[in-house]
Amino acid sequence: MAPTTAYTDFNLAQHVLRAGLATPDKVALALLSVDTSEDWSFDRLTRAVRGTGTGLRAVGLAPGDVVLMRLGNTPDFPIAYLGALAAGLVPVPTATALTEGEVARLLPDLRPAAILHDPDVPCPPHPSRIDVDDLRAMQALPPVDWHLGNPDRLGYIIYTSGTSGRPTAVMHAHRAILARQMMFDGWYGLRPEDRMLHAGAFNWTFTLGTGLMDPWTMGATALIPAPGTQAADLPELMARHGATLFAAAPGVYRQMLKGRDRLALPALRHGLSAGEKLNPVVRDAWTAATGTPVYEAFGMSECSTFISGCPDHPATPGALGRAQAGRQVAILSETGPAATGKVGTIAIHRSDPGLMLGYLGAPEQTAARFQGDWFLTGDQGVMDAEGQITYLGRRDDMMNAGGFRVSPVEVEAALANAPGVTGVGAAEVEVKPGVSVIAAFYTAPAPLDDAALARYAERTLARYKQPRLYIHLAALPTGANGKLLRRRLRAEFEARKDAGPDQA
Repeated sequence: MAPTTAYTDFNLAQHVLRAGLATPDKVALALLSVDTSEDWSFDRLTRAVRGTGTGLRAVGLAPGDVVLMRLGNTPDFPIAYLGALAAGLVPVPTATALTEGEVARLLPDLRPAAILHDPDVPCPPHPSRIDVDDLRAMQALPPVDWHLGNPDRLGYIIYTSGTSGRPTAVMHAHRAILARQMMFDGWYGLRPEDRMLHAGAFNWTFTLGTGLMDPWTMGATALIPAPGTQAADLPELMARHGATLFAAAPGVYRQMLKGRDRLALPALRHGLSAGEKLNPVVRDAWTAATGTPVYEAFGMSECSTFISGCPDHPATPGALGRAQAGRQVAILSETGPAATGKVGTIAIHRSDPGLMLGYLGAPEQTAARFQGDWFLTGDQGVMDAEGQITYLGRRDDMMNAGGFRVSPVEVEAALANAPGVTGVGAAEVEVKPGVSVIAAFYTAPAPLDDAALARYAERTLARYKQPRLYIHLAALPTGANGKLLRRRLRAEFEARKDAGPDQA
């Protein structure tokens, strides 16, 4: 990939849509339902994006203005996002699950010049709200001139998931799209003729990047299930529409496999997984059912995905994969690089074009995430001699057992295939002041025998890694993106302990 210094007059949206100019009639986006498909050609998509940019400028918005996006799970979302970028505005995509009050708390820091609003999505009052019907009308306007400039200038803002306190605004440059090209070979194995089906909603950043912008940058076709599509219906859609690549969070893979030991997907080359650690039991079940592998990736809001397995370099069993070609990734101790095979914090070099510009209005918080020239992810891992990286969990999720550090991911993987268990999460809990143990929180149709689970753990885990408590839950706590929220497991235990001995 050419360095960002090779790009002087640059615009993220123009870069994404450039390849489609060569195939204007090719389907760029297909919105799939069980019975129909709504198709957008590259020509139609580009005209809609640039028309939206014209409309946004016509209402008085100027380059550099922040526009908060409160739009639903429809094509309006990516069109408005790219339209804002085309016009030099700074879009801020947000999850529809946020309440009006939660969104209101974002406004003082963001100070948006306008809010792009779907009436069905919660939104606080604002003097400049542009409704989705007005946005759709803008799509027919003449094309905006691309707002060109330094690729290092602010392009867009996204929010961290906020699982540990107040959500944090992360600023990204236009150049971030260039870093995503390292995923084309380093994760996807993406080709112009591909048809990528992403199981997420339009307004999820995983979908926006992997499911839409990356295929379009390559000139490939994006397939998105219509809102409300059930996981059980996805295999039929994939087969009918010739999906060659499939991307989803691990939970979707689990749901698709329920009650099935065979999925007929003749065009599929492989699956892609990100968002949380993919359980090896699910991975093996998918391969057995489809005859195709799943390649996993690790990333975060501050730098998207930068470690992965791929068709040319599959991950070794238990590992995430390697740093993508062109990335500088290290495992750091508190004093510097950790030795091969030693646990440390996964870090990425500040020179990476995909790394954030910083946290909005928080220079001290930004500086605190760096150790010299390395950005600290807060995730723990270990690298082998071949550069394969094994993920061990968040630093604050790591558990202590008699002085040994234990990864919750390892415990969860070991128990995932225990008879009767449908889901599992591990966390360290305090059973009495100063005494903590490893607890396994599991889902199953009914509570299972603790002794049987303990015997199973004995066969798969070293003694110090074995849970001392087994707690049945109706459902594991997850965030809007499907990630397991281990802190809530601890909160669940504390709530049961406070409720009395019969509940803990």
